[in-house]
This record gives sequence, C-alpha cells and structure tokens, in this order.
Amino acid sequence: MRVGISIWEILVGGVTVPKVLIVDDTVFMRKILRNILFQGGLDVAGEAENGKQAVELYMQLKPDLVTMDIVMPEMNGIEALKQIKSFDPDAKVVMCTAVGQEQMVKAAVKLGARGYIVKPFQAPKVIEEVKKVLGM
Repeated sequence: MRVGISIWEILVGGVTVPKVLIVDDTVFMRKILRNILFQGGLDVAGEAENGKQAVELYMQLKPDLVTMDIVMPEMNGIEALKQIKSFDPDAKVVMCTAVGQEQMVKAAVKLGARGYIVKPFQAPKVIEEVKKVLGM
C-alpha cells in the first residue's frame, strides 16, 4: 500500500528516481545538498541532523544512498555508518568531510563508506560522486 506520491513520480511519469537521505547537523549544509541533488535529478527522501536520527530514518526509508556528515552531535557519522552497515551491509553511504579530516574518511571507507565529498560542496563533484556510487 502506498501512502504518498513523490514529486519525482509526477515530474518523470512514474520512473524510479534514486532516493537520498541527507545527514548533516547544519540546516544550511542540508539545504545546499538538497538543491544540488535535486538539480542532479535525485529525490531527497529525508533529512537527519545527527547520526542517531540517520540510523532511524535509514531503517524507515531504506534510501538508495546516504550522504553522511562525519562530525555531528549525539552520534557522529562514523558510528552511524557502522550501525547502518550492520543493518544493511549493502548500504551506499557517501561521507561528507571538511578539509583536514582525511584520517576519519579513511576510517569510514574501511567501515564500508562507498565514497566521500568535500566541503564546501561543488555541485558537479557532488553529482559525479553520488552518481558513481549509485552506478548511474
């Protein structure tokens, strides 16, 4: 049973569009990513402001991909990645990092992150990385 219809289903006539869960503790960064992903033809299924919410929303929404900030309150992105991967080993997670967090990115990749994007976000690079991870 379907509860709602995605804006993308209306715009693209029922074609399945990959759903993305955005995870970042700042509203501003989530808004930037949402706009970039929308322009890239992707559907934002949900947004979380910390790792705990990310894990809960992942289980509820089962998105095709997650963009995950690393440094967040309550539960950081590395811990959220571990929990998501324990729930779904095939989860596609792209880490969002600031310059200078290379060690954390390496740790995330070892734990199963499929890629990373660097802040400040550059739309072409974000879309390229996300589509690469999604196999588009």
